[in-house]
Amino acid sequence: MLQWIKKLPIPLIYLSFLLLWLYYSIFSAYYLALLGFVFLLVCLFFQFPWKSASKVLVICGIFGFWFLFQNWQQSQASQNLADSVERVRILPDTIKVNGDSLSFRGKSDGRIFQVYYKLQSEEEKETFQALTDIHEIGLEGKLSEPEGKRNFGGFDYQTYLKTQGIYQILNIKKIQSLQKVGSLDIGENLSSVRRKAVVWIKTHFPDPMRNYMTGLLLGHLDTDFEEMNELYSSLGIIHLFALSGMQVGFFMDGFKKLLLRLGLTQEKLKWLTYPFSLIYAGLTGFSASVIRSLLQKLLAQHGVKGLDNFALTVLVLFIIMPNFFLTAGGVLSCAYAFILTMTSKEGEGLKAIARESLVISLGILPILSFYFAEFQPWSILLTFVFSFLFDLVFLPLLSILFALSFLYPVIQLNFIFEWLEGMIRLVSQVASRPLVFGQPNVWLLILLLISLALVYDLRKNIKRVAGFSLLIVGLFFLTKHPLENEITMLDVGQGESIFLRDVTGKTILIDVGGKAESNKKIEKWQEKATTSNAQRSLIPYLKSRGVAKIDQLILTNTDKEHVGDLLEVTKAFHVGEILVSKGSLKQKEFVAELQVTQTKVRSVTEGENLPIFGSQLEVLSPRKIGDHEDTLVLYGKLLDKNFLFTGNLEEKGEKGLLKHYPDLKIDVLKAGQHGSKQSSSSAFLEQLKPEVILISVGKSNRTKLPHQETLTRLETINSKVYRTDQQGAIRFKGWNSWKIESIR
Repeated sequence: MLQWIKKLPIPLIYLSFLLLWLYYSIFSAYYLALLGFVFLLVCLFFQFPWKSASKVLVICGIFGFWFLFQNWQQSQASQNLADSVERVRILPDTIKVNGDSLSFRGKSDGRIFQVYYKLQSEEEKETFQALTDIHEIGLEGKLSEPEGKRNFGGFDYQTYLKTQGIYQILNIKKIQSLQKVGSLDIGENLSSVRRKAVVWIKTHFPDPMRNYMTGLLLGHLDTDFEEMNELYSSLGIIHLFALSGMQVGFFMDGFKKLLLRLGLTQEKLKWLTYPFSLIYAGLTGFSASVIRSLLQKLLAQHGVKGLDNFALTVLVLFIIMPNFFLTAGGVLSCAYAFILTMTSKEGEGLKAIARESLVISLGILPILSFYFAEFQPWSILLTFVFSFLFDLVFLPLLSILFALSFLYPVIQLNFIFEWLEGMIRLVSQVASRPLVFGQPNVWLLILLLISLALVYDLRKNIKRVAGFSLLIVGLFFLTKHPLENEITMLDVGQGESIFLRDVTGKTILIDVGGKAESNKKIEKWQEKATTSNAQRSLIPYLKSRGVAKIDQLILTNTDKEHVGDLLEVTKAFHVGEILVSKGSLKQKEFVAELQVTQTKVRSVTEGENLPIFGSQLEVLSPRKIGDHEDTLVLYGKLLDKNFLFTGNLEEKGEKGLLKHYPDLKIDVLKAGQHGSKQSSSSAFLEQLKPEVILISVGKSNRTKLPHQETLTRLETINSKVYRTDQQGAIRFKGWNSWKIESIR
């Protein structure tokens, strides 16, 4: 293999880097990626002899054809969807039970589906929790396409599932049969073995030990780990549970030592590592980082090391896992591996380890910002400490305890993991919030990566390093402080939240969204771990825009759909002050929630002004306590448009507003009550005649809003209507005038 690498016309790392640009230009359709590929190709012909460059061009053509073929196949699969499914085979290790919700991935006629089902009884729940063998379900269900992106910078579930080869969601209405079946598919059988191991651990070990055992050994974290998952994430060390080189090295080395002690020769051992690698990859759910680590290990045993090892791994991944570099896990895994490869030769001892840790943290920063928009400084120290604990203590200990459990489960050591979680809670209390950098666009990301590479390459030239460091700071500043005005209505489901920010960085957030509480009583077994609307939509969006502080948070009314996620938002961001109506402070439950936030609260009344955009938002209502449902109504001439934010204003309040402000001119109206028929009355609309009407409403909501009567009234005034259930998030952007854009 080394001889083959030496015969290549250019260095292998150059070839892999060239193909990476080609890959993104085809799969992501980025013109910038195509431009980068062409630029590198031109450099290739200038730097190397034409004969060598031509050979590289042929290699690029072969890989390009492979990429195009894969892209075409995926496009065909997304178009040739199934009409119906009557039977589906469960992939056991994908089973997740959360309260009365069941989800798993299932196979039918060569297709993979993401399957959801509402469990009907506690007995049925226990059946699926204990299910480990391959089963086939006879069912009555409904197929649908996965939900795409609904907010700018938000999670795109549809794209994510496509990288997993899944193009449809199957919602089971009724299970007609459930029977055990056999299979000759290696992947399905490994899925069953993995599931057996998970169920065995959950049955024989107590919480929290079992979560660390399934997480570190099998890459499986269940819903009962949700609280600790959030704490590890907030500290920037949740990646330690993503199986990678640590586990691969431990188990591969252990496997080799065991077989050598049994008398096997190195040559025989070398070939046995291949089936072992396949089995281990299956037992970890074919994790992207594990496959990358295994490939690097297998290549290393054939003498391929350093940058050649990394580059060849990338080329193999292009062939066997074409979607690898379209996932955050795949990109981060390779980024970490590349930086480790570059820094691994720079000395030994604690000083070298500290330097390596710092270089990795800084080198990965632009990519972390691109995917997560924030960075926890504590993660540098915590990663070093916990990597040591997990690698040298917990991983060997849990492996031994798992092996012994088939003879006698040792559960007396659970106190160690209880102590560990106590320490994590303590550290999370004293640790500061993560630094919010914002999400760089593709141009800024590439400039950041190139600048960091130059800083590393020119690290001995202090002047040049200083210059590029200033450039990096400037690029991060542009990411965190986009030099533009914006007003964004977020898609927070059946709720409401509107974000305003001007070029100076002044921020106002009107409402935080939430979910109306259900009066339906549920049993203990039906209780589930849930994620708030704000955690899925509002908070990620604000962080992607570089927001770490909200200057003023306005709560227009006390409905849960407007204030339900208050605690999550105040926990995620610094809030200067919360503004409410005086009438809302008469509600004890709402006041108690405000007190929990430990934030300054101020009541506002008619006539008060809130400066922003070089202008101000004026409070038009309520004039007194109990007036117009105590909902705050805000008006302002913001740049070139007059905006009216009506909160939950109903018809009676609209009449009062027109009476006190008969000359009110409106260009953009935020409709009240999510488009209910009690709001946006004919008289109100006829007098204001706004150009644009915004309706914040959840897709397929149970109350079937906006009401058809309201939509009919809107049609009569010929306004342009934007609805979050149809267009997703709606954003006004500009310097002196607004340009409207929506996510759909």
